[in-house]
Amino acid sequence: MNFVFDVDGTLTASRSQIDPEFASWFLQWIVDKTIYLATGSDYAKTLEQLGSDICHNITAIYNCSGNAVFVRGEMIRKNDFILTPEQLQFLQKLLSDSPFELRTGNHIEPRIGMYNFSVVGRLATKEQRAQYYNYDRISGERETFAKLINQTFPEIEATVGGETGIDIYTRGGDKSQIAADVRPFVFFGDKIFPGGNDFSIAKYSEKCYNVASWHETWEILKSNY
Repeated sequence: MNFVFDVDGTLTASRSQIDPEFASWFLQWIVDKTIYLATGSDYAKTLEQLGSDICHNITAIYNCSGNAVFVRGEMIRKNDFILTPEQLQFLQKLLSDSPFELRTGNHIEPRIGMYNFSVVGRLATKEQRAQYYNYDRISGERETFAKLINQTFPEIEATVGGETGIDIYTRGGDKSQIAADVRPFVFFGDKIFPGGNDFSIAKYSEKCYNVASWHETWEILKSNY
């Protein structure tokens, strides 16, 4: 059986480095197993979060929701995607319409094969990210904005990802594109719900776990695998 893991909220706290004790255990656990990562982040961020020992000792990393594939640090495949001026203008309007006042910059971040849209911005500190995350939990703003994007532009797809972002890609360019390469598989993610960026790939798994944190992932692995 293959294993596929999201990163933020699944193997690490969001945008954070992996816990050293968990990293040491995980390195031993992955020996003789087929392991893949499926994350919306780019490779540089994944390397920063997990370290080279883990990144170079698993089968493959599907970055940018599967639009960039890395094996032992080398990109072996990528997809291209560029938002149109009309789509970019729509995102700017959503940004200006949000009642959440804090702005930190880098609100529309291009990645390989996708974009990440964030009202608070990718330059936010951990505390500022927490402010927006708590606001979004109450307001449901990201889910609302993702639905508006999908309704307005049926050729692209927007899903909620991480603590503050919305992942945007060409339709079908989400994590589900990974499934054909890794079946059969067990999947671990923290956004396995309609509109979440783990939902599309989880549907193809033999078994999936919607975890609340990396602590829960660790406990499940120790107890079941």
